[in-house]
Amino acid sequence: MRVLVSDPLASQGIELMKEKGIVVDIKTGLSEGELIKIIGGYDALLVRSQTKVTRRIIEASKLRIIGRAGVGVDNIDLKAATEKGIVVVNAPEGNTIAAAEHTMAMMLALARNIPQADRLLRQGKWERKKLKGVELRNKVLGILGLGKIGSEVVKRASAMGMRALAYDPFVSSKKAEQMGVELCSFEKVLKEADFLTIHLPLTEETRHLIGKEQLELMKEQARIINVARGGIIEEKALYEALKAGKIAGAAIDVWENEPLKESPLLELDCIVATPHLGASTEEAQVSVAVDVAKEVIRLMEGEAVKNPVNLPVIKPEERKFIEPFLGLAEKLGLFISQLVEGGVNKVEIRYNGDFTKADVTPLTVNFLKGFLINISHDSVNFVNAPLLAKNRGIEVYESKSGEMKDYTNLIEARVKSETGEVSVSGTLLQTGELRIVNLNGYSIDAAPEGHILIIPHIDKPRIIGPVGNVIGEEDVNIAAMQVGRKTIGGRAVMFLNIDSSLSQATMRKIKDIDGVFDVKYVYVE
Repeated sequence: MRVLVSDPLASQGIELMKEKGIVVDIKTGLSEGELIKIIGGYDALLVRSQTKVTRRIIEASKLRIIGRAGVGVDNIDLKAATEKGIVVVNAPEGNTIAAAEHTMAMMLALARNIPQADRLLRQGKWERKKLKGVELRNKVLGILGLGKIGSEVVKRASAMGMRALAYDPFVSSKKAEQMGVELCSFEKVLKEADFLTIHLPLTEETRHLIGKEQLELMKEQARIINVARGGIIEEKALYEALKAGKIAGAAIDVWENEPLKESPLLELDCIVATPHLGASTEEAQVSVAVDVAKEVIRLMEGEAVKNPVNLPVIKPEERKFIEPFLGLAEKLGLFISQLVEGGVNKVEIRYNGDFTKADVTPLTVNFLKGFLINISHDSVNFVNAPLLAKNRGIEVYESKSGEMKDYTNLIEARVKSETGEVSVSGTLLQTGELRIVNLNGYSIDAAPEGHILIIPHIDKPRIIGPVGNVIGEEDVNIAAMQVGRKTIGGRAVMFLNIDSSLSQATMRKIKDIDGVFDVKYVYVE
């Protein structure tokens, strides 16, 4: 077996593979064209974040596995790898402690003005009064996201005497109580936090989650820390809030555009800035290198890999039937996760039709992967999705029925939370197209693709027109519309496929239309 390492990788991982008789070539800094020329001679490719593993590279390869020594796989074309049957693995555990500790380091540096003090002292200035800081003890720590890293931050902050408030709509109250965290609304966390730390993935839903409106809700003495993903905080709004004194400071490790070349934020004295160092510890670098090396060894020895990002395990004799439904299951999970509110307690999935003849575990795992991927800062894959659900206090129930109802094969999912429940059913058309055919008891026929609006409303005239007019005012096209109702004049639901997302102002206008109960934006890749 031959392995190409195209980004710097800790020697411990490389030596581990060599001990097993694997040939390892280290060639870093290669362009796409250079990689295409040589990739055909390798069975495995190991990368960090620098190498962009494009479709052209994948199609020119005979790779069996691509390993990402780290969590994020944004630099790997997963679709192309899956189409070619290449397993993509990552190292989701290796940098958890490093990221949590960097969060605490940034928080302390921000609280005690350490970078500013260092800079001034080097300039020969002794400015103790100017550099007066604040203590963490008895302060309120607001946490957005209680995944692995967020949970580790809670432990460390609690030891320093901080009180933790958290917003994570998919963590149950019972689980939060066990962690010593008070679950709150998003707005309450913003309003009460002395220090706000972010531990969320970057998705369509979380992009610019912290903008002008959110910053205005915060205390003037509040400080923000982001060691998660660039783009969650709107940097222009943050700059204006800091410059105007609306918040006291910010510590930023991740940026909207990396590598960062310039930013007005760097001109401010109340900023602590680092170049994406969250996972940059010697221990973390060794850990992720060893983890992906072990995955390569497992594949070589015929064992199942532990952290596959793109391929579930399916029995060969069931593959033909199950595989077409994998995408449907994941999209149903992704779809319903954006509609449910409150801490999730239970997920029930029922498989109707020919599913009785097959092991539906890969479908359930795919559903959970879709359900968790937008709500967890942890890397979610086919191995850890059930465990992540369990760790969040979510009970998962799976059942099968030979009853066909109106469809030959139907997947029904019901998610119960502390504030209610949401249900969705989906099927495959004979053409292979995915369809949502029922939403909360309303019959529809809609594609779970792209930008979607879900609008519960009263079934009466002059609802659909005004909704369309408001969306048109933002110059956004409606690609498709479905309306489901149970009785004339009763409650109904509108399902709109639109060409792009809408501004918050437009969303509020839709919600203000007479007869509209609510509006939810959902994005399904």
